[in-house]
Amino acid sequence: MKHLLSPLDLSVPEIDQLIAVAEDIEKNPKKYSHICDGKKLATCFYEPSTRTRLSFEAAMLNLGGSVLGFSSADSSSAAKGESVSDTARVIGCYADIIAMRHPKEGAPMVASLSSPVPIINAGDGGHQHPTQTLTDLLTILTRRGRLSHLKIGFCGDLKYGRTVHSLVNALARYEGNEFVFISPEELRVPGHLIENVVKPAHIPYAEVTGLEEAMADLDILYMTRIQKERFTDAGEYERLKGSYVLDMPKMALGKADMAVLHPLPRVNEIALAVDDDPRAAYFEQAQNGVYVRMALILTLLGLAPSGPLAEQALSAQRAAEATGAPCRNPRCITVAEEELVPLYVPDAHGVPRCVYCEHKMP
Repeated sequence: MKHLLSPLDLSVPEIDQLIAVAEDIEKNPKKYSHICDGKKLATCFYEPSTRTRLSFEAAMLNLGGSVLGFSSADSSSAAKGESVSDTARVIGCYADIIAMRHPKEGAPMVASLSSPVPIINAGDGGHQHPTQTLTDLLTILTRRGRLSHLKIGFCGDLKYGRTVHSLVNALARYEGNEFVFISPEELRVPGHLIENVVKPAHIPYAEVTGLEEAMADLDILYMTRIQKERFTDAGEYERLKGSYVLDMPKMALGKADMAVLHPLPRVNEIALAVDDDPRAAYFEQAQNGVYVRMALILTLLGLAPSGPLAEQALSAQRAAEATGAPCRNPRCITVAEEELVPLYVPDAHGVPRCVYCEHKMP
């Protein structure tokens, strides 16, 4: 059975195949309107969401299926202390596929180990957000006609930004791309992403603190908000929240065919005036999320025209050796659910990392 926990769960040909299905869905929606008749999607959202949850629900309804689930942890048995594993095992009795969002990193991975149906990671803390990545890739392809030989700027919260982490993982596999990471020092892109993804792929990259200095050569500008919910220090958030604001004077520094993406929601990091600029692609991006999630549901259920995905290899979780050292990342699922055994696997440099959240072994 195939799950989608990270963009790396899909090969490049599988990503291209899935995007092709999404493009066909956009052009021929009626062709797909009853493919999931009788199928059920469970949306298990342990933290708030507008676009991701509703686009998953719209996707399944557009395919002729039905939806059940919950929109916050407080309205589920998690409030009574039920584990992620038990929740997935039970809900898998009621639905054919599960989309899960959770504030703890690695929670969907835990769910996948016990679920009888496919699990889709709809965002786990500051870790991964693979369906947003597929949405981003479709939008980039639509705007630029390719996913290779592009210069992409990532701006804002690069430390906790799961959409950034997932998109870097995906774009690193397409040749000729360059990255510019634009952030305050406190919110720099995680070192393990540079060491284990960017450098091994021989991708030219730069880390800068000023948005203006990066604008001129970008093909894609990927804006993100400073995420209040990821900070443990309210003072640090207040100090950093207005670090970057994309306005029309800054847009004037960019290329005429640059595209501006944002996973949304925005707070104040993109001025409203930018919405009317033809280079603003973020509302188009939100629409593309429905097509991509329709294509993903069909693919994981084996109902896509291209057929089912190949079975996943033995998961890192099962291949890893258990250790007695607890993960020290406070956002890791193993911290919230103490009965989980900490597991570690070596990264590209032989450094043991938690299989759930990718932090170094203490």
